[in-house]
Parts: sequence; C-alpha cells; structure tokens
Amino acid sequence: MAETVLSIHDLVVEIPTRRAVLRPVDNVSYDIKAGEILGVVGESGAGKSMAGNAVIGLLNRPAHIKSGQVLLNGTRIDNLPDEKMRKIRGKDIGMVFQDPLTSLNPLLRIGDQLTETMLAHLDITKSEAEDRAVAALEEVGIPAAAERINSYPHEFSGGMRQRVVIALALCAEPSLIIADEPTTALDVSVQAQIIALLKRLCRQRGTAVMLITHDMGVIAEACDRVAVMYAGRLAEIGTVRDVLTEPKHPYTEGLMASTPLASKGQKRLRQIPGSMPRLGALPTGCAFHPRCPKAQDACRMDPAPTLENGAACWFPIDTDQKVSA
Repeated sequence: MAETVLSIHDLVVEIPTRRAVLRPVDNVSYDIKAGEILGVVGESGAGKSMAGNAVIGLLNRPAHIKSGQVLLNGTRIDNLPDEKMRKIRGKDIGMVFQDPLTSLNPLLRIGDQLTETMLAHLDITKSEAEDRAVAALEEVGIPAAAERINSYPHEFSGGMRQRVVIALALCAEPSLIIADEPTTALDVSVQAQIIALLKRLCRQRGTAVMLITHDMGVIAEACDRVAVMYAGRLAEIGTVRDVLTEPKHPYTEGLMASTPLASKGQKRLRQIPGSMPRLGALPTGCAFHPRCPKAQDACRMDPAPTLENGAACWFPIDTDQKVSA
C-alpha cells in the first residue's frame, strides 16, 4: 500500500463580506497517496482552485481557512505561520500554474531560476545545482538543454515553458504537486504531451499529484481517481473508471453527458440547464437541486448527505434510494 501524502479533513474556507460569509470550500475531505494523481473537476466557481490554494497556503485575504485540517506526510500544515509555509512551498509542495509566465521570472535565465530553487531547498553546492538544472530540463524533454539553460522565458514556446515549469516544480524533489489547469492555454497536441510527461515523471518519482481541471478528457487520460466539486462541496469521489462510466451523482452524469463522445454525433451537445449558483445566494437544501432532473422534496429542504456510497446525493443514480446523512 502506498503511503498517504496529502490528507484533507473537513476543510472549510471562508470569505467574509459586508453582506454574508461565503464558503468557497465547504467540508471537503480527500486523500492522495504517493504516485497517485487525483483529478479535481467541476465548473468555474466550484472551489477547485481555492482548495488547492488552501493546501499550499496561497489564499488571498480576506479568504482564510475557517476549520478542518490539511496534513502533508502526516504533519499538519494548515496552521503553520507564513515563514514555515514558505519553506514547505517548493521543497515539499510543487506548484504548476495554468499560465507558465506567472511562475517564471522574465528577468532571470531559466538556469538561474532552477538553481536558485534547488539551492534554497536542497543541501547541494552551486555546481551540483547547475548540473541538476541541465538534467531536469533534459528529463522534461527540452532539446539542447545545456544551451537552453541560459535562455529567458520569452525565448520558449508555451508548451516548452510549461515543461520548464514542471521541471521547476519537481527540481527540489517535492512529495506533492498541485497542478492548476496546467494544459488549458496549450494546443491539444501539446496538452497530450504535457499530461504524458506529468504522468511519467510522477510515477517514476512516486510524487502525489492534485490535478485541478474542468476538462473531463484530461481527467480520463491522466488521473487514477477523481473528485467532482459543485458550489464548494464534493459531489462525488471515486476511481476514474467508476465515476466516468457509472456516475452516481446527477451533476457528474450531466458533466459526462455534455462531452462530444457522450453526445454521439448529435448536432447539439447535451447540457446541464441553468448555471452554478453564486456563493452568496445558495439555494436551500442541496445546492444542485434547481438544475437536477431527479430533484425531490428532500433535495429542496435538506442539505446533501455525506459522501457515503461515493456520492453526496439523496437519490444516487445507481440505487435511487436515500442514503444516510
């Protein structure tokens, strides 16, 4: 059994405003094991990125963790002061952002950024860091790495910059990678290359990965398990095979039905009616019930149950029977 790298228990993130206290992440719990890729999927505003930012300690004030726990390799990190979290970022947790230019300093050569990260987190000499920087670029498929090590970020294409960012995230040998929409800004062919690269490197190193995306195709291609989020809460979690082929939550079923493959050549893609509610105007009961074709009185009055049976739904698709709260 692989060891658990990341454990999130009943995580609640709050944002106080003048009118109300918003909860973009509400009682979210899941684990990620070494060498495992967990996909976190949902529409924009579901709370995917907010959960990732909470783990790595990058919540923008006034957003803050209200309750719950985040454990990295068995050690609680959600209550650490900023100075200690800065030491964990980069060394124990690597980050791959959607736009690689937000991760790279445009004024520094690629090699300088890699060596700076390694010298800050690893007990090695500058010469060793420089050698490792070249090896890291070769590992992520940068051609002529020994020459390109002296290039600036703007001298790389978008796909090559994302490879550099992956090398930067992995160079200090972290146990966890948080990849937030790492392929959205790339061409489809380049997306496949980046996903294959991320999968290979993490399998070889035994690194746990939280892959945040809205793309069900990326989930199917890259992940071992998937957590589906809606309005800040987990709607469903399970293996990719189970969730994508036999979804239990109506929201997950709607996401799958809206893909071209599920629409089976029809002129119009199927879609989930309506839109995700604003955090300040969540409906009573289950947040998904206004859009749900299976909604009944219990859904309109009572909050969705816990994730027993894999789905937070009173009437899961496979049984149509009420699960216990």
